[in-house]
Amino acid sequence: MSEHKASIRFYLGIFLTLLVLTGATAGVAYVDLGPLNPVIALGIATIKALLVALFFMHVYGTSERMTRVVIVSGLFFLMLLLGLSLADYATRAWS
Repeated sequence: MSEHKASIRFYLGIFLTLLVLTGATAGVAYVDLGPLNPVIALGIATIKALLVALFFMHVYGTSERMTRVVIVSGLFFLMLLLGLSLADYATRAWS
């Protein structure tokens, strides 16, 4: 397994980016964007999750196939569960 060496400066940059995005998430909560508030907050959360997974969990730059299989299968089941939940929500009869 090859060791990926990144500098402390790089990780501090990612950390500061995560802090800025956390502040943006909190700031969006105070701005009235109507039905777009949850969409924007989830978009920012997705970007933060990608940064953590790619750089702090060392997914970026890995050549191991098992790592890729685990990531793809996890995303597949996430989409499956979200799709089934939204299908249930969309087909309910609301009184």
